[in-house]
Amino acid sequence: MSEPDENGAEPRSRALPQFVGVTESPAPVRKRRSKALIAARALVTLVSLSALVLTGTVWTYVRSTDSALTIVDALDRNSGDVRSPGDQAGDETFLVVGVDNRAGENAAIGGTGWQHEGSRSDTIMLVNIPDDRHRVVIVSFPRDLNITRPECDRWDNDSATYTDEVVPEEDNVKLNSAYYEGGPKCLIRTIQKISGMNITRFVGIDFVGFEAMVDTLGGVEVCTTEPMWDEELGWILREAGTQTVNGDTALDYVRARRVPTEGTNDYGRIKRQQLLLSSVLREALSNKVMFDPSKLGKFVDAFTTHTFVENVDTQSLLTLARSMQGVDAGRVTFLTIPTAGPNEFMNEIPREDDINAIFEAIIYDRPLPGESSGDAEDASSDPPATDAAPARNGADAHDQTGEYEAQYPSLVSVRVANGALTYGLASSTASVLAGYGFQIYSVGDHPRVVDETVIRYSRGNEAAAATLASSFPGAVLQPVRGLGTIVELVLGTDFDASVIAPAAVGTLLPISSSGSLQPHQELPEDLDVTNAGDTTCS
Repeated sequence: MSEPDENGAEPRSRALPQFVGVTESPAPVRKRRSKALIAARALVTLVSLSALVLTGTVWTYVRSTDSALTIVDALDRNSGDVRSPGDQAGDETFLVVGVDNRAGENAAIGGTGWQHEGSRSDTIMLVNIPDDRHRVVIVSFPRDLNITRPECDRWDNDSATYTDEVVPEEDNVKLNSAYYEGGPKCLIRTIQKISGMNITRFVGIDFVGFEAMVDTLGGVEVCTTEPMWDEELGWILREAGTQTVNGDTALDYVRARRVPTEGTNDYGRIKRQQLLLSSVLREALSNKVMFDPSKLGKFVDAFTTHTFVENVDTQSLLTLARSMQGVDAGRVTFLTIPTAGPNEFMNEIPREDDINAIFEAIIYDRPLPGESSGDAEDASSDPPATDAAPARNGADAHDQTGEYEAQYPSLVSVRVANGALTYGLASSTASVLAGYGFQIYSVGDHPRVVDETVIRYSRGNEAAAATLASSFPGAVLQPVRGLGTIVELVLGTDFDASVIAPAAVGTLLPISSSGSLQPHQELPEDLDVTNAGDTTCS
């Protein structure tokens, strides 16, 4: 399968503003503040920028902002870590990071520059908007997640550029060290390895930009069930309940890491970030913001001044905004990467099976807990396999997506065709299949050499085809006419001659929209979910 089109302009080389990195002093003269930042502010900016463009009255102004954007080298195109790229074709996937650098204006907000060496991605969110634009899924990553950092070019935090030095691969390090050591590209490589997502756009932002964007909205609502006090930042919210806060208070709200009632891990802070972003999204999508060019113009100014991006420009945002008209806040879902507590390095241990289940649900567009259907029909539900579209070019073009139960191999009749260059491949493969109990209908050569292994079947035989496909990971299922009850296996040049045991009878075998057979993993019952449309205060 081909990689999804990135749909972006060629990256321009422009260095970030100079940052001053200095060694931490043992005797700070100011109260040290925790290093944290809500990356979701950048997503809010994207929504607001799109709304600004849609008004049509300030198109020229918005176009002029492209020249103010700072471009960095971040994306890892054509990565071998991307899972089922065909199922991600057309998706927009942003990595949005909040960078804790303490230079210039940020020093006055986040603590003096000499108190905090370097720059780290203290908030990391992966934002996925599927091809049909019917929902948005935002996954928060704990900054202390235990990872194996890949080999990367070293990132110079003082100049915010890459050097010729190579950072070696290292086990058992925190996720935010990927940015600190290897910059945006190293972080993206790490996240793609964990998630299997094809990251197509990158946005980073700093403290000052966040404050400015919240203030241009006139503040945002936050909710707390009790007064909020942090051991480092002091009082943040002196009263309980729903209240509107300005940029300065909003920043403290999402940065606080030492709130006694929340414990010592990062999950309380992540939850507050998600709740605040939900509020900002609702505010940014409201008519009083969308149709106020002055307010949105200031918002855009804050975005362009305090962000650094790759593959983000006005035209791409305009196209994305137009394609997402009608998506309400209830279709925006926040998830948090689950962990199993700290290891001996005090890093959060990733629950790998549960993490795989989360990204499997995102990639294959499966329903998520707490996700509302909105006003329109819930497009996330799989249509029944019997729904058919008109046949074209002899193909039975019905929608094959859905889950099918594995059958007894003895009920599956298979025609094996050799479309590869290896002599005798069909016969040897048929022998292995017969050993697993499949009924071999015929063996022969395919009329032409093919690159991809394909399993072809006619309507009504989805379960049989899926059963056969379970023995050939990576094969593509293709509905056709004229095969009757026979399932045809066409071996391509990608076939490595390995055949695995078929799935146990009764196992659910999901077929994705790209025709690939995917394993089904249940989402964890304790998955932390926030819905942007939920305005309750509890």
